[in-house]
Amino acid sequence: MITKRKTALITGASSGIGKELAANFARDGHDVILVARSEEKLRLLADELQAQYGVMATPIVADLESDDGAAELFKEVKTRGLSINTLANNAGYGSFGEFRESDLQRELAMMRLNMNTVVILTKLFLPEIIAARGKIMKKAFVLSFSEALASELEGAGVTVTAFCPGPTASGFQDKASMHDSALVKNKKLPTAEDVAAGGYRAMQRGQRVYIPGIINWLMAQSVRFTPRNLVTRISKSFSKPV
Repeated sequence: MITKRKTALITGASSGIGKELAANFARDGHDVILVARSEEKLRLLADELQAQYGVMATPIVADLESDDGAAELFKEVKTRGLSINTLANNAGYGSFGEFRESDLQRELAMMRLNMNTVVILTKLFLPEIIAARGKIMKKAFVLSFSEALASELEGAGVTVTAFCPGPTASGFQDKASMHDSALVKNKKLPTAEDVAAGGYRAMQRGQRVYIPGIINWLMAQSVRFTPRNLVTRISKSFSKPV
């Protein structure tokens, strides 16, 4: 039987912002489908959420960096007889360092996760999300896609939120190897718990773009009236090791 309860699928749910988003959904009574590569972390989190909030938490191990990862995840969800009303495309990472020296295969995997997987999962789950008049969350990498989709779905009762968290105390810096970046080194970063809670609230109220923190917001807005060459130089300064 396909469940009629509210169910949220969260990618990258094993740690950081994804883990905190899952807690926010569970706290509000959503069943959750937890997706990541770490089976042990997912099972521990599922047990914790079920015990604490009395919801059904389903861990699904998936490699969303692979070519077929998104389609295989969708197939697994359907095989288990599950349906969702909310999709939180949280999984993603960046790459720190000079492009000429970086590993091409790692960057291609990053692009599959940050772009291809987001588009494929949204495409596959969209019919049931529309039927449930649900919600979609995406990270900043796909801001243009999010805003276009939000406009398209205005009359369908579905909201799309582009979640632009900025530097956060989570596993993102580990994955991107950017601990020495001027953007994060010696900085007091907001916690994944606080950032996820803000993003969750923004999604629930249907906000199209959410940027936590006044500094992050000002930096994002400055692109609109700052010369592009200056924006590029500022970005470069933040990317350098200190």
